[in-house]
Amino acid sequence: MHDNAKGEIKMEKVEKFLKEAGTYYLATVEGDQPRVRPFGTAHIFEGKLYIQTGKVKDVSKQIHANPKVEVCAFKEGTWLRVAGELVEDDRREARQSMLDAYPSLQKMYSADDGNTEVFYFKDATAVFSSFTSEPEIIKF
Repeated sequence: MHDNAKGEIKMEKVEKFLKEAGTYYLATVEGDQPRVRPFGTAHIFEGKLYIQTGKVKDVSKQIHANPKVEVCAFKEGTWLRVAGELVEDDRREARQSMLDAYPSLQKMYSADDGNTEVFYFKDATAVFSSFTSEPEIIKF
C-alpha cells in the first residue's frame, strides 16, 4: 500500500470517529477570544476531510479571518483533537457532496443558495487520546 492510501485510511478513521461521536466542538479565534461551538458535519470528498457551515454565521467570518482551527470530540472514553487550517472549497460539487452525505441539512441549505460553505482540512494533525493508552497521531 502506498503512503497516500495509508493516509486516506487514517483520515477515514478520523472521519468515522467524528461521525460516531455525533457532535464535535470546533474552536476558532475572534481577535484574542477563543470561540467554541458544536458541529456535526465530517465528510471525505476527493481525499480531503471537509466540514460545512453557513456564510452568514460568525464562525464563517472567524475562519476566513484566521483559518487555524481545532476540533474536539469524545466517545467511549477516547477523545480526538484535530488541529489544522481550513481551506474553503467554493466548487458546487464539493457543497453538493456534503449535502448528499447529510440529507437533514437540505432543509436549511442547498448547493446554490449562496450561503452553504464547505472547508477542508490542510496540514492537519489528529490525536486520539485516552487515559488508558498512548496517544495515536495522524497527519493529513
